[in-house]
Amino acid sequence: MNSSAQNASRKWANGTFRRIEPAMVTAVTMALLLGMPSGPAVAAKASRKAPWDDLLRIGPPPERGHAREASRHAAVPLPRPRPAEAPSAERDKAEQDKPDREQQANGKPEQAAPAAPEPSACRLALTETIAIAPSIPDIKGAGGCGGEDLVRLEAIVLPDKRRVSVKPAAILRCTMASALAEWIRSDIAPLAERLGSAVSDLDNFDSFECRGRNRVVGAKLSEHGRANALDVRAFKFTNGRTVSLTDRTVPRELRETVLHSACTRFSTVLGPGSDGYHEDHIHLDLMERRNNYRICQWDVWDPMPQKAPLLPAERPEEAPPREVAAGPDDAKSGAKAGAKSDAEPEAEKSNIENADEAQPPREEKPAKKKRRQNRRS
Repeated sequence: MNSSAQNASRKWANGTFRRIEPAMVTAVTMALLLGMPSGPAVAAKASRKAPWDDLLRIGPPPERGHAREASRHAAVPLPRPRPAEAPSAERDKAEQDKPDREQQANGKPEQAAPAAPEPSACRLALTETIAIAPSIPDIKGAGGCGGEDLVRLEAIVLPDKRRVSVKPAAILRCTMASALAEWIRSDIAPLAERLGSAVSDLDNFDSFECRGRNRVVGAKLSEHGRANALDVRAFKFTNGRTVSLTDRTVPRELRETVLHSACTRFSTVLGPGSDGYHEDHIHLDLMERRNNYRICQWDVWDPMPQKAPLLPAERPEEAPPREVAAGPDDAKSGAKAGAKSDAEPEAEKSNIENADEAQPPREEKPAKKKRRQNRRS
């Protein structure tokens, strides 16, 4: 279809197209203005990068030289000026470098000290008025060997301020050291006073040792390996007397008193007669068992006789025969033997006579002389 001004004037009568033409031009112009982005929007869109722009190197080339520096300074604000009363930066740096120079001079790198754990209730109760027992670091060995809250028991302080030395010093758990100190202070010290003396030393046979029970290879871990046991061999008094707990010559009453007091305070007490491994010392520990089960095995042996029983001396040859009282059975046997002895001679006589009568008399034959015949040829 042909379109022209003449044809248009034919379609729209009365010049309608001419009247709306300015309005249409105005609408098109407004649409173009609204559709075109402004200057800042164009700049923002241009600055926005797609993720693949760096890979494909798409976009405007980077700014160089003074343009880059100017844009950087314009984006980052300047820091505030340093106050006059602030310390100098050089002095701060010198103070920070001083410990490093000291470490280099000593040749030992500084190690951060581990935070000390808070003391336990036992450690707080075991003061120097009860025992001289400084704390030592925890021991962690193979197979559960070692323990925590350990002390080195050096001496026990009696109520009258005298000290009982532990020789050698024992490494124990705090609970075991506290129980041992209470035993010495409450039981052994009064016992020594009743004997007219005082305790001065405790003979420590063994304390902490990472080993099996009774030193048997492959056995369960001993309480010594947990620092929860002590082997006591003897006590020494101030008058010079040494009381060995397994010595048979020590009065039995004294050893039994120590036995009863030890079995009251410790969960395990082993001594002579227990298993053959504690014949010369006493084992004490605080092993925890089900239902608070306790073991107290210590035989208090009687002293050996001073002289061994001797065999009787041999009877001399010239000594008269021993007289033995005859019993009823001996009398009967003796009567039978006497009757038999009397009957034997008569029986022999009758037997001889009967034998002579039964045998006939023998005829005597003349003797014959043998003639020797001489054969001569």
